[in-house]
Amino acid sequence: KELIYTESDLIVTPIIDNPKIMKQVPVRFDSKTLHIPAYSVEKLSSMKDMDWNNFLKRVCSLLDSSEKNTGAARSKLNLLYYLCTLVVQKEIASRLISSQLFPILIQQLRAASNWDIRANVARVIGLLALHTSELGENVPVSEAITLLTELIRENFRNSKLKQCFLPALGELLYLIASKEEKGEHPRECWAVPSAAYTVLMRCLREGVRLFHG
Repeated sequence: KELIYTESDLIVTPIIDNPKIMKQVPVRFDSKTLHIPAYSVEKLSSMKDMDWNNFLKRVCSLLDSSEKNTGAARSKLNLLYYLCTLVVQKEIASRLISSQLFPILIQQLRAASNWDIRANVARVIGLLALHTSELGENVPVSEAITLLTELIRENFRNSKLKQCFLPALGELLYLIASKEEKGEHPRECWAVPSAAYTVLMRCLREGVRLFHG
């Protein structure tokens, strides 16, 4: 075993926001233009259910807004930056991934015309998958995986977009695998489409070619 493995092989490191893989720009949000109170992680963790639900409704309403002007896009981006700072806390991530926010994130990933919004939605999804400690059986993980797979396939020659979506896909796949490894039975909405593996293998082959090139 000592000859086959090195210690680093047995350590699981994050895929998303891992500086060893790709340097990420630090996330900063503007609390003055957030349109909701910029509660800290500590404040949210201690909230009563009614206050938490009201906060969540406001977040979902802002994210689900159909306005398409520049100001609306800027507001959504600012909200997504704020969410990125929240979901690194396990309790917050676990509550949000099982809430109505996750389907809205998927919808935004599918329909947003602004690619910056799509990229940051994918980042929030990836961070949720990385930091959650629980995964409810009704969380539509399979839908998110299918959509990320389609976006990677459609934008395969756009390395910048591909690098936005691949980490989120990887974190979701690892999340499902880790739950199954712990003996939690796979759910129908956790099913991984075969296309996801095909696209991942294609990305790996392309990456190896670029590396050798």
